[in-house]
Amino acid sequence: MDERGGYGQFCPVSMASEILCSRWTTLVVRELLCGCTRFNDLRRGVPRMSPALLSKRLKELERAQVITVLRKANGSVEYHLSEAGEELRSLNMGLGNWAQRWMESRLSLKNLDPSLLMWDMRRSLNAKLLPERRYTIQFLYPELPGAQKSWWLVVDGGTVDLCNFDPGHQLDLLVTSSLRTMTAIWMGLTTIKKESDCGQLEIDGNPTLASSMQQWLGLSAFAHEPRRVQ
Repeated sequence: MDERGGYGQFCPVSMASEILCSRWTTLVVRELLCGCTRFNDLRRGVPRMSPALLSKRLKELERAQVITVLRKANGSVEYHLSEAGEELRSLNMGLGNWAQRWMESRLSLKNLDPSLLMWDMRRSLNAKLLPERRYTIQFLYPELPGAQKSWWLVVDGGTVDLCNFDPGHQLDLLVTSSLRTMTAIWMGLTTIKKESDCGQLEIDGNPTLASSMQQWLGLSAFAHEPRRVQ
């Protein structure tokens, strides 16, 4: 139970809220639903959450039997959703779809985070739409400082790696935009063509890769939800 204490009600909504409505918990569940099983990968999906709090929330979810913890002989630990945890998928998606429909675009784009955006893009990129060879794609956000400015996605053999340092491979594509523009594209609020046409996005490099970017990039799981507000 969260440090705030229980609600003291027998209503199932109340009981579920005692488990799921503590700070960060629904986002941790989101990362587990997206396939993250290791602590460091979970952290990349919630970069502003402290390791201590993440560990605490995982223990709470384990006690609530939402997750199971697999401790391997080599000392590594994996976190997996239980049957009860998997049933949270529709609830988690429902929250996201509701926000996509009803929250204003300006609010959606208020809290920009390059590491979270790139991590989402890394796991949603559709490598099957690219020819079978290694591709290195750099995303450049000129307005950001230092290590937040440049990110690389390396696609090789169907796997996608994310680097915030130059991996040293030949560059196939350079994508330059503001973080706000790329986040808006990712969320389905605009398109690559629209932002390119108005000069907010520049794509340099392999013409085939550039022209098909809207397809292989993939989008947020909520991007196709019709919006009711702008």
